[in-house]
Parts: sequence; structure tokens; C-alpha cells
Amino acid sequence: MEGAQQPRIGPGDRRQIGLVNSGIAWLLGRATGGPPPNVFTTLARHRGLFRRWLWFAGALMPGGKLPRRDTELVILRVAHNTGCDYEWRHHERLGRRAGLSEEEIARIPSGPEAVEWSERDRALLGAADEMHADGRVGDELWARLATQLDDTRLIELCMLIGHYEMLAMTLNTLRVEPEAPRDGG
Repeated sequence: MEGAQQPRIGPGDRRQIGLVNSGIAWLLGRATGGPPPNVFTTLARHRGLFRRWLWFAGALMPGGKLPRRDTELVILRVAHNTGCDYEWRHHERLGRRAGLSEEEIARIPSGPEAVEWSERDRALLGAADEMHADGRVGDELWARLATQLDDTRLIELCMLIGHYEMLAMTLNTLRVEPEAPRDGG
């Protein structure tokens, strides 16, 4: 994670992102307990793409079939793998809400090799690692995942990892600044 640098494209105001996107960002901020997140007010500067992306992203999280704990575990591993401070900080809080303990969150950078993980968690973390490194999940890990997830959830897992890798690349490239920490995490 690079040191603090100025955003390449800063968050947009109502005039820059439009009334509809401004309202969406405001509602999403309220849902997360704060002001409109910078990820939304920055990406909303591309008005039509933002709404289409949001529809897709929402189908993965929070609207996906994977349990939220699994989703947040995977997203945090992607954030670690990509060095995306924005994703990490945002999903660290969401991960706690989804049932990840402080110890589990602190262990995510250790990866799937940490002995404390369940077999399911090791497989999920391993999928994030293999897709990050190779662009695919190998046969051995796929067989392990298939004992834990049905076909629908296997597809969703691949899409989730790929989506958050893409989002991390975008956030890192645009240098979207994380919001200030809130009291109570």
C-alpha cells in the first residue's frame, strides 16, 4: 500500500455526479452509517457506468448467495493481495458486522496456511490467492471448494474475487482516499 498521495480523480459533488447519483451515494452512506463513501462519489463521476456497476456489485454483495462472512473474508483477502487500503478499511468494518472476529481479521494477511482456519476458510482464502496469482483456481483447490459450495456459489465466488480485484485496481489507480475512521469501528 503506497504512502498517502493526492487522489488522481477526487470525489464528485452533486453537480459533478448528478442528482440521481448524489442521492444513491447519500443513501449508501446512510446504510453504512456515515457520509457518502468516496468510492461511490468518485466512481459516480462516470454517471451511467456507476449505476450499471452498482447494480452488478450489489448482486455480489450484499445480494449474493454466499454467506456474508465468507464474502467479507474473501474481499479482505483480495484487499490484502492487491494492497488496496480503501477496500481493506471499508471491509474490515463490514467483516466485523458479518461475524469475523478481530483475531480472524488480523490473521487474513497470513493467508490460508494459518492453522487456525477451518477447511472452508482455507479454501476460500486459497481461491483468492490463486486467482490473484494465476487468474484461475487450480484443479486440486477447485475439488476442495466443490465439497464446500454448490455450482451457483462457485460461480459467484469467482465473480466476487474478479470483481474486487478489478475494483481494487481502480481504487488504487485513482488513489481514492479511505474515509476517516469512525468511532466504534
